[in-house]
Amino acid sequence: MHILTSKWLKLAAAGMILCGGLGMARASEARLVLTGSSTVAPLALELAKRFEQRNPGVRIDVQAGGSSRGVADARSGTADIGMASRALNSDEQDMIAHQIATDGVAMIVHRANTVPALTDRQIIAIYTGKVANWKEVGGDNGRITVVNKAEGHSTLELFLHHFGLKNSAIKALVVIGDNEQGIKTVAGSPGAIGYVSVGTAEYDAAHGAAIRLLPMDGVPASVANVANGQFKFSRPLNLVTHGAPSGWAKRFIEFAQSEQVHDLVQAQFFVPLAH
Repeated sequence: MHILTSKWLKLAAAGMILCGGLGMARASEARLVLTGSSTVAPLALELAKRFEQRNPGVRIDVQAGGSSRGVADARSGTADIGMASRALNSDEQDMIAHQIATDGVAMIVHRANTVPALTDRQIIAIYTGKVANWKEVGGDNGRITVVNKAEGHSTLELFLHHFGLKNSAIKALVVIGDNEQGIKTVAGSPGAIGYVSVGTAEYDAAHGAAIRLLPMDGVPASVANVANGQFKFSRPLNLVTHGAPSGWAKRFIEFAQSEQVHDLVQAQFFVPLAH
């Protein structure tokens, strides 16, 4: 498994990598480039390791950077496959989404926070700055630290869509990137609230992170409840291509959707596809 070096990243940022995939590979080596969702990337890395083991001579490079980057890179040819932890948007219908798993999104607070749950209306009020103290929503006296996701991350898009908000209306004190950064931020601030992948949060909470997952509409935030369909704040995890995939890209996507990788999907605390 290889992750692109800083030199490669600088070249990519400067627009000097003209095309991803097999065209950049040496004659003796097939190569795939995947870019996009920081939620999908850890799973894609594990999928790539197993795929490389079963297909000697194939090299797969995985880069995070957000779902919007993944879609854009797949569209432009910078990447063979994009990674998106959301459904395609209305202006992305020239792309094809290949679902490989399902994930939920959890609202998280510090483990010491006494608030048992929040309604959608309370969450909206908190994120728009209308409620600034935990005592206003049934908690202890203390300032609320609103943690939001950065632009380009599908978790932000899902959050905005679910609560009917515009990002410009959110009064965030902290803006974070990936799930682990969000969890560390909330775990380090007793007054904080954020939202991250259910699977990542559930795993980290079980392994000592000072966070607590809040229920939504009375349903506990858990991978089990995402799997059984009771937890509605969920999303597809997709690999994205510009047109029908072929060659090694097609083979990798089929592998990523197969029962051969259910253990890898579950190890990342996502829900595998039904077969």
